Amino acid sequence: MGTDRSTPLLQVNDLQVYYGAIYAIRGITFVVNEGEIVSLIGANGAGKTTTLRALSGLIPSTGKMEFCGKDLRKIPTHQRVGRGLAQSPEGRGVFPGLTVRENIEMGAYCRRDVAQIASDMEECYQLFPKLRDRRAQLAGTLSGGEQQMLAISRALMAKPRLLLLDEPSLGLAPLIVAQIFEIIQRVNKKGVTILLVEQNARMALKQSHRAYVLETGRIVLEGMGHDLLENDQVRRSYLGV
Repeated sequence: MGTDRSTPLLQVNDLQVYYGAIYAIRGITFVVNEGEIVSLIGANGAGKTTTLRALSGLIPSTGKMEFCGKDLRKIPTHQRVGRGLAQSPEGRGVFPGLTVRENIEMGAYCRRDVAQIASDMEECYQLFPKLRDRRAQLAGTLSGGEQQMLAISRALMAKPRLLLLDEPSLGLAPLIVAQIFEIIQRVNKKGVTILLVEQNARMALKQSHRAYVLETGRIVLEGMGHDLLENDQVRRSYLGV
């Protein structure tokens, strides 16, 4: 699980986000190192999804965000995917009127390496065999778990160095959640760094190298995933023990 911590893949300093008069993110600072799974955990409204949306450029923000040594704020939103930053959004966001295959192809919209795109699509089908079986099926007719698999596959087709995963377990049965997190581990072992937002704190911390705990737009705790699992404050507030 060790990674080179000399030059973070993602460095965020004093990130601040306002929604009108609401101070949603209150100057948070964190890093994600190459090869890690890093989780942001916290209650609803803590600012987890807002943080990912700021990184993707979907909402205005202030502060410093460096990705691969480049200032993210100088990279237009539509170009961030091409630079290696891809997001699987909360609620999956699949295109319901397109087929599974067409949805996956959408993830490669900024690529031109046709032969490699075909190879990467095959790799998605190997990760999620159900999607191969349903590749001609409309995405809107899939189960929630299958749509989550599709959203992750679509993001992977962008060949990200950093994959932003927003609530991948939301609304899914425990057995499907276990399958999704097993796939997350496999994706990480293939070399994809992951920033994970997740309300299922126990599962997230078990999977993560490191994690940050957000409360009302501030980071209140940080540490190794296994250490936070044993932290009394985390156990009381997020693990129900």
